[in-house]
Amino acid sequence: MYASGGEGNTLPPVFYWWRYTADVMYTRRLFVIGTLVCLGAWGQELRVEGAVKTPLKYSAAEFAKLPRASVETSNDGIVVKYDGVWLHELLKMAGVPELRGKGLAHYVVATSSDGYQAVYSLAELDPAFTDNQVLVADLAGGKPMTAAQGAFRLVAPKDKRGARSVRMLSKIEVVAHGTSK
Repeated sequence: MYASGGEGNTLPPVFYWWRYTADVMYTRRLFVIGTLVCLGAWGQELRVEGAVKTPLKYSAAEFAKLPRASVETSNDGIVVKYDGVWLHELLKMAGVPELRGKGLAHYVVATSSDGYQAVYSLAELDPAFTDNQVLVADLAGGKPMTAAQGAFRLVAPKDKRGARSVRMLSKIEVVAHGTSK
């Protein structure tokens, strides 16, 4: 019998060393992957581009300095308060076209870092046309978003379903009708 194998165990000691090493390597691998996922979320930037006069790019720190707003959403009885910047304010800073004539045919494509997309007409984001307010949030419940949510999230509190509330938001693109890619 081998001494390190425990009672009744006949495996050589080298097996236990290999098993220990494999456990340590697995733990290190999980730590590294978790760290990279977190860094990916917190290092994320938000871009506003397309048919705008001034394309914008914000890091989480730069975004936090913009004029703030908040909304509350309720999903299955759970209320969450999101803080961020109104999407129409970001679009105004980027210089979206005037909402008259052909400008009314423009739309916004919100894209997440995993490729998920949602579309809004430019008019439905303008408070002069509708009461529907859409928020680009960087805080949920007063805390930064988790790694799974990404640094930014598009929140549409008046939508009946949350399908257009884009998590891991990375790009807001204004598209003029007839010029899509």
